[in-house]
Amino acid sequence: MEPAERGATRIADRVVSKIASQAAREALAGPAADGAADVPHAAVAVREMTARVRVSVELGYPSDIGAQCGAVRRRVAERVRTLTGMEVPEVAVTVERLHSPQLRRAGQGRVR
Repeated sequence: MEPAERGATRIADRVVSKIASQAAREALAGPAADGAADVPHAAVAVREMTARVRVSVELGYPSDIGAQCGAVRRRVAERVRTLTGMEVPEVAVTVERLHSPQLRRAGQGRVR
C-alpha cells in the first residue's frame, strides 16, 4: 500500500503554537532575558506543510532588542521545522513590553 493511501498525519495548530512558544522561551533563556517576566505567546497559521508564526515576547531593558528578536526567529523556525517537518517561511516577533530592573525594584519599595 502506498503511503498516500494509508492516511496522513495532521499536526494541530495549537501543537505548533506550543512548540513555537517553548522555542521562544528557550531563545530568551540567558543573561539577556533577566528582565523578561511572562512566557512568550505564539499564534500560528498552518496550511499544508507550511507554518507562519507570530510570537509576542516581553524583554528586559536595556538590552539588544534586535539581537533577541533575531534569536527568537531563528530558534522558533528551527524547532518547528525539526519537530514537525513543516517549512517556516515567516516568524514575526512582537515586543509587547520592556521590563526595567529599576522599575521592578521601585514597585517593591524605596530605591536608593
